[in-house]
Amino acid sequence: MKISTLSTQIVNLPFEKRITTAIHTMESVGCVLLTIETDEGVKGQSYLFTLNAHRIKVFNQVLIDFSHHIIGKNPQFVEAIWQDIWHKIDLEGRSQIAISALSTIDTALWDINGKIAKLPLHRLFGAFHSKIKTYASGGLWLSQSIDSLLLQASEFIDQGFRSMKVRVGSEDYLNDVERVKELRKAIGPDIELMADLNQGLSPKEAIRLGGKLEEYDLLWLEEPVASSDRKGHAEVKENLNIPIASGENEYTRFGIREMIEANACDVLMPDLQRIGGISEMRKVAHLAETYNLPISTHIFTEQSISVAASLKNCISVEHMPWFSGLFNEKIDIVNGYIEVPERHGIGFTFDDAYIKKFIYTNTHSI
Repeated sequence: MKISTLSTQIVNLPFEKRITTAIHTMESVGCVLLTIETDEGVKGQSYLFTLNAHRIKVFNQVLIDFSHHIIGKNPQFVEAIWQDIWHKIDLEGRSQIAISALSTIDTALWDINGKIAKLPLHRLFGAFHSKIKTYASGGLWLSQSIDSLLLQASEFIDQGFRSMKVRVGSEDYLNDVERVKELRKAIGPDIELMADLNQGLSPKEAIRLGGKLEEYDLLWLEEPVASSDRKGHAEVKENLNIPIASGENEYTRFGIREMIEANACDVLMPDLQRIGGISEMRKVAHLAETYNLPISTHIFTEQSISVAASLKNCISVEHMPWFSGLFNEKIDIVNGYIEVPERHGIGFTFDDAYIKKFIYTNTHSI
């Protein structure tokens, strides 16, 4: 069996309303949708994204440029293909866009391998979970009023969530305290609540805010300072009783290793696109396990389930609904958990009818 074709489509998925975090203003997500097919007709699918479709055509071009590393290759040689592309990236300076393209190729190749084996990936890897904890992340934005937050929190609970994340990082930190206070009061003590600062504060500011939030029993405080400020992360962690979660902006196991060595957080949050795909996600999880650190996967809900369900130290996957329309199969939340799909490969396939509505540019095929 050999890889015969690589094709991409670019879509731009608009949000109903503009949303904000401490550092983002978002109106859409642009995605490159990748399909890799073998000469026996087995397809693997994955995607990458950028906020507001920023530089999405550049991401697409880099992905296409890597086609000569995979066409004609045996798709079961996933590690060999990963290392071949990584060697090129390493020689050229480890571009973040190039790593994203590598991640997308790797994930699609694993989808093919699960289908070849006629197994869901978590079973191919060695299953640990049959269901995985999740939390609502597609709301509770900084741009929302407190009344809007409370209404949406109630909707999340009705949808089956038992954990949810609110964005903080207001210009006046007392506004954040009030938002968290009102949310905790509304959802009660049995619903888990996290707060995400999206890298918005300095260490001193994060410690001040975190100290005020400690009484509201947060599961974690996420990315309190700039992702590159590992010393600042460690300072915040040392001075607060709230666990610190971070790592979504780290690239490959080398970035995660630096986070661990800096004692920068209590929960690592690898992102499938930035980390290097499913292959590297599994390596990162095993690295974290040697330090008794849990991971919680960042976004990419549908693709992350399969790898998360094979890991003892994966405590949750982030549920982000931005991309759910891309897939024929849907996720159901039951009492805070996602049942792990038993479909072959990743278990999710592109919905062509939906995708046609949001085409951003022409399809490319090699």
